[in-house]
Amino acid sequence: MTFQSLVKQAIIPQESGFMLTTSFDQESFNQVVMSTYGRFPLALERGVGCRVWDNQGNSYLDFVAGIATCTLGHAHPAMIEAVTRQIQKLHHVSNLYYIPEQGELAKWIVDHSCADRVFFCNSGAEANEAAIKLARKYAHTVLDIANPIILTANASFHGRTLATVTATGQPKYQKNFDPLVPGFHYVDYNDIRAVEAAVTELDEGNYRVGAILIEPLQGEGGIRPGNVAYFQRLRQICDEIGILLIFDEVQVGMGRSGKLWGYEHLGVEPDIFTSAKGLGGGIPIGAMMSKKSCDIFQPGEHASTFGGNPFVCAVALSVCQTLEKENILQNVQEQGTHLREGLKVIALKYPQHISEVRGWGLINGMEIKAESSLTAADFVKAAMDEGLLLVAAGPKVVRFVPPLIVTEEEINQALHAVEKALAKVTA
Repeated sequence: MTFQSLVKQAIIPQESGFMLTTSFDQESFNQVVMSTYGRFPLALERGVGCRVWDNQGNSYLDFVAGIATCTLGHAHPAMIEAVTRQIQKLHHVSNLYYIPEQGELAKWIVDHSCADRVFFCNSGAEANEAAIKLARKYAHTVLDIANPIILTANASFHGRTLATVTATGQPKYQKNFDPLVPGFHYVDYNDIRAVEAAVTELDEGNYRVGAILIEPLQGEGGIRPGNVAYFQRLRQICDEIGILLIFDEVQVGMGRSGKLWGYEHLGVEPDIFTSAKGLGGGIPIGAMMSKKSCDIFQPGEHASTFGGNPFVCAVALSVCQTLEKENILQNVQEQGTHLREGLKVIALKYPQHISEVRGWGLINGMEIKAESSLTAADFVKAAMDEGLLLVAAGPKVVRFVPPLIVTEEEINQALHAVEKALAKVTA
């Protein structure tokens, strides 16, 4: 049975061992789980392909995909097979020993990117932490900078740990967590003059810029693609003064942009780049990749207990191989174009509310005009009522990040839901 036939069969719940549960209690949940998320009153129970069901049996098109994470959607046969096979074999051992599955995944990444080396961890924040540590060591030991500064962009997002939230150029994520980690400076995204000025002005005494950390496309900052000329000049600046160029590809990498890596859209290669989210298709894994020239970590300088264990690497490798085998990048390009064109047609009908539709592949944003009373959160709730799950990317941008296997029919269903939701919230 093909995957798409499994999806179609699952549209009508079958008696196949799935048990819908109505005993979930939201109040009991809130009594024992910390309130670190603003949750919708929705308890999701199962999924197949691009569709999920709640514990009441209601189905939804999932254009959140775990926030750009479920690369192959839900319950993909390749992942089920990899999970089943590996959990029966070996799921976790320490990195004190060689892990063949880790080596296979690293080789796939190296063979399909500009990287020479890979470090595995558990999340995007950890991958960016590793990149920050490597950049600081490189600045101290190779560039002889006593107090290295890492440039990042305003409106960026790099994680929730103390160092990565400091690197994140959004004060709302940093509030009440000071003192923040020193050694970061922010410049406007796609503004090369701001970068050139910072590199010059921050060269004083023992302080100097040692690296630039930036997203090829800003995700949480509103789905803003990088400008090609800007990124090519960044590469030139880094080469001229010998500093590292680091790309955060946690959200945009692993095929979501229509290319395997976001940097391929920009005509430059980073010295270091990071991945997570889509790499494991929903199984927690992160990775930091680097060129051989900046692979200067020594044993004991960085580590991760769970990073790169046999289980996660086997599943992530199945995701990588499926991207190739099923030619999924072509689907991302075709369906991404179809989605953007459809959203632009809808936007033209609401010129007083929608200002722009933008993105790459299957990471797209619909921006609501600043003067409109409509918010992204309002629209996300309205779309949910129409059976479509979406996620905001800031107060005025609605993000569309479905699984990379999404079909034209599902795109059309989503566009229909978007139009119905817009009609209701703007009436």
